[in-house]
Amino acid sequence: MAQYPDIQKLKHTASGNFFLIAGPCVVESEQLCMKVAEEVCALSDKWRIPYIYKASYRKANRSRGDSFTGLGDEKALEIIQKVGERFDIPTLTDIHQPHEAAIAASYGIDVLQIPAFLCRQTDLLEAAAATGKVVNIKKGQFLAPDAMRFAAEKVSCCGNKRIILTDRGTQFGYADLIVDFRAIPIMKRTGYPVVLDVTHSLQQPNQASGVTGGQPQMIATLAKAAMAVGVDGLFLETHPDPALALSDGANMLRLDLLDDLFKQTIPIYQVIQNFSS
Repeated sequence: MAQYPDIQKLKHTASGNFFLIAGPCVVESEQLCMKVAEEVCALSDKWRIPYIYKASYRKANRSRGDSFTGLGDEKALEIIQKVGERFDIPTLTDIHQPHEAAIAASYGIDVLQIPAFLCRQTDLLEAAAATGKVVNIKKGQFLAPDAMRFAAEKVSCCGNKRIILTDRGTQFGYADLIVDFRAIPIMKRTGYPVVLDVTHSLQQPNQASGVTGGQPQMIATLAKAAMAVGVDGLFLETHPDPALALSDGANMLRLDLLDDLFKQTIPIYQVIQNFSS
């Protein structure tokens, strides 16, 4: 049976489909954010997929100091808030320091995301938990999937059991990631919804140029494999023209390819759900 995050405004949950977290990597402009939201919302209605819009209001972990980090926190948070209100959809953004949790929550953000590199930061997890918002904890590239239960406990011990766990690949050498699909059923033992971040799992970090590479041609392959092992949701970053994206363009899904991705993944998900029920 499909598991969904506890978000009242999440639509299409009666469909029993996997849920989707998708949007641009970072808030580049209001026009871009609205365009992506409009097109993904149309597809989520078409396929009856519960949808959470995502965008980072600030990128705090760029490889190079001269990389784009954002438009400014308040401006970017206001844009995400406008997206949520215009399309009546839940929104997600990541936070990096404890004081940011309450700030992001004040802009109506529904899901506070803990970046993978920060998944063990107790004060950050507790601050996110204290807002009462859903907390999406990304598994560190350095962390065994079984250890994610301890990150979840840091949130639940604060009285907040509105938790999502997300895998985004495991470090393989210095400049590549692999996905160990055993992680999905292992993390599902916690009882919380489990997501595969399919685009970040295809990053090729630590390139000599200081710009992360990627393998977007493998997005459908990883997404289908995730369906087969019982994932509850997919996380992906999408952009009308990834080559022009200001962050993570090398591993994004081009927006016009999203419809075909659903055609490939939904049948597998439905078969697995029917087999498991």
